[in-house]
Amino acid sequence: MQFLISTFFMALFFKMGYGEDWCYQSQVTCDTHCKGPELWSEANSDCGGRSQSPINIVTRKTLPDERLTPFKFTGYDHAFRAQLKNNGHSVKVEVKHDATVRGGGLEGVYKAVQFHLHWGTNGGPGSEHTIDGEQYPMELHIVHMKDKYTSLGDALKDPTGVAVLGFFYEAATATNKNYDPFVAALQSVTDKDATKDLTHPISLHQLILNEANMTSYYRYDGSLTTPGCTEAVIWTVFENPIPLHKAQLSAFSSLKFADGKNMVGTFRPVQPLNGRQVFRSGSATVLSSVALLLTSVAVTLHLSRPN
Repeated sequence: MQFLISTFFMALFFKMGYGEDWCYQSQVTCDTHCKGPELWSEANSDCGGRSQSPINIVTRKTLPDERLTPFKFTGYDHAFRAQLKNNGHSVKVEVKHDATVRGGGLEGVYKAVQFHLHWGTNGGPGSEHTIDGEQYPMELHIVHMKDKYTSLGDALKDPTGVAVLGFFYEAATATNKNYDPFVAALQSVTDKDATKDLTHPISLHQLILNEANMTSYYRYDGSLTTPGCTEAVIWTVFENPIPLHKAQLSAFSSLKFADGKNMVGTFRPVQPLNGRQVFRSGSATVLSSVALLLTSVAVTLHLSRPN
């Protein structure tokens, strides 16, 4: 009995001293006590900053920037033995070889550290960034840091220390063969902290668009999209989505959060711009006010249509 009482007060102490875990809105129910997105600033004060990510990119309010030239990738075509890990919030892969990006308005060379994804429910809306209010099924984040740093923690102390390349996905009628090894391994990392070495090497290049389709993108200064929400990220959000079959998109929903519930809705709601300017590359699309109105009407009619 004395042991149980001591354990209870020890748990209470840690809960009071260190706060409760953060979680996504899909995890917040009447019987859970994790801090959903609206309370992330209580878990980490930086999450209440004025340059937070993700955002809704209103294309007609973006400004062209001639510095946003095509990127130059090195080592992206290098195939490596990737290990998938369910970290309780997403599935993540560490990049342990030299893969760098430069150009595209970046000052200097940034090296890839890891990549992870954010998704909805069974292929439904789930991207973090939105374009003119449109939310895609899933979003890939390839996280880079300035090549002079040896740890992401050090890079995050630099206001421009981290560069993230964000890619949307769209549902396709055909299977994306480049993703077969990745998707097949998901069933082996269902539970939190589970890991799986891919049976076949993959490259960053095979997971993204070809370079000809990566000249259209948007740029803004923001933050990490999970706590601690550090505002040290140069964001690049590519306009053209990566095609994945609906079954491939749905496979991500089979993963589990730490509490055993299906890992769905793993996205932070869009954050206020607070006066920040979003820039676009020369070939990025700008939706006119008329087109924006027609799109809004079409979305409204679709949502109001009976199932």
